[in-house]
Amino acid sequence: MTKNNRRYLRKSLLLLVLLLPMAAQAQHLIEYNAGLGRRSADLPNTWILAREVRAEHEGMVLYCDSALLNTQRNDFTAYSAIEIVLSDTTFVYGHELYYDGNTRQLDIWDDTVLFIDGSTILYTDHLHYDRNANMASYNTWGLTIHGVDTMESTVGVYDANLKEIHVYDRVELRDSASRLLTDTLHYQVNNHLAFFHTPTRIYSDSSMLYSSHGSYDTQRRYALSTKESYIKHGGQSLWCDTLHYYENEQYGRALSQVHIYDSANNVSCYGQYGETDQRKRMSFVTDSALVVYAQEEDTLFMHADTIRVCNTDEREVQYIQAYRCVRLYRADVQAVCDSMHFLVPDSLLYLHGNPVLWQSSQQCSADTILLHTTDGGIRQADLNGHCFITEQVDSEKYNQVKGADARVYFHDNEPTYADILGNAEMVYYITEEQGVPKRQTLIGVNVGVGSDMRLYFSDRKPTKVVTYTNPDMYTYPLSKLPKEKRQLEGFVWQDDRRPHSKQELFMTDCH
Repeated sequence: MTKNNRRYLRKSLLLLVLLLPMAAQAQHLIEYNAGLGRRSADLPNTWILAREVRAEHEGMVLYCDSALLNTQRNDFTAYSAIEIVLSDTTFVYGHELYYDGNTRQLDIWDDTVLFIDGSTILYTDHLHYDRNANMASYNTWGLTIHGVDTMESTVGVYDANLKEIHVYDRVELRDSASRLLTDTLHYQVNNHLAFFHTPTRIYSDSSMLYSSHGSYDTQRRYALSTKESYIKHGGQSLWCDTLHYYENEQYGRALSQVHIYDSANNVSCYGQYGETDQRKRMSFVTDSALVVYAQEEDTLFMHADTIRVCNTDEREVQYIQAYRCVRLYRADVQAVCDSMHFLVPDSLLYLHGNPVLWQSSQQCSADTILLHTTDGGIRQADLNGHCFITEQVDSEKYNQVKGADARVYFHDNEPTYADILGNAEMVYYITEEQGVPKRQTLIGVNVGVGSDMRLYFSDRKPTKVVTYTNPDMYTYPLSKLPKEKRQLEGFVWQDDRRPHSKQELFMTDCH
């Protein structure tokens, strides 16, 4: 060994000698009292303690019936009637315990270990407590009670400093009126707030909420879902990206990709923002709002700025209201207006604010339009105030009938006849079949007025007009029809407003 190596070894030994007393001083030994204590020749470093055993270590006090204290390892094994006082508000009770005084780690077993920290109570069969971090944990089963909240899981960690619980695997959180099921949960004790980021279901008496990421306030019964949100109330369901739901108020606010479905009436509502208030029995959607009403023969699509759905106490849709730029499309009928009111049980559709209705080649307008519908389609259309019925013959010619009011009657969703009531006027192009093969040829034009008129249809085309009460009718050859007689006052062909497909509901100008 060189001289330098010997000098380094002497310094190292001196440093070790100086540090040993400090290490011994830093290591606090477990202190104890007992009614009976003895040593065994087989265990010379172990005290066998019995009768009202009391041990203390760095502020922790432990009581039990019997114990083994290893003075060399500074650990403690306790048996029967164990009570641990960790602080003025933190206690542990169990049947068997092992405590390492050097690492300050504690394990306790029992059929039901009881851990109490203030108002939080934890039951398990094996509890590990880290005194350095003030954290209790279990990995077989645990039940936590905090007020009316109870939480059960396979694995759990309780942070006594932050008053937070992290639980995993078959998690169930219950309060006075709801039940939450998930796989991973973070619960803040002081504010009764639970956070989850795995598929989660929250059940209550009136609803079921599903989410894969969000939080739940058990005191306020308020749920926030920020991913894959879904809630079901009886026959109504709602999907969206983000959902705020207040169970006590039965109020929800949905954002992005909103879809509300009523199974009883087969009605769906879509939009980018929506609210539901079941105490007011009302829901609405806005921002690209769309209603899809599946009927027996076809499906009705309705778009507007805002669509409101009102339901009965049994949560069945009672009526639907649409506001601003309303557009409707069904394969056999289309319409636009400023506002719409649909009575679902009666199948009555009210169109207000510059309404226009199209069916096949006919265009109908009035101050208001009322449609009597069935699952099979339209049964009757009432055109009230300044009614105008128009059919395009070609690019320059139009059949026209106008009056104060009109009633259009349908059979099997096909128009059969229309009664024009009050101040009836008409421009009607007469056709007949000519040539081989036969085709419809224009031969003249009927122009006139009458108090009332009846317009008959075949294959959705007008075939005959009958006037009543003081008719004043003229028939002109096509070449002799005066220019001023070609169009009735108020004529407007509005095909540019007509949605020709469900995709055009979002493209057609409503003005």
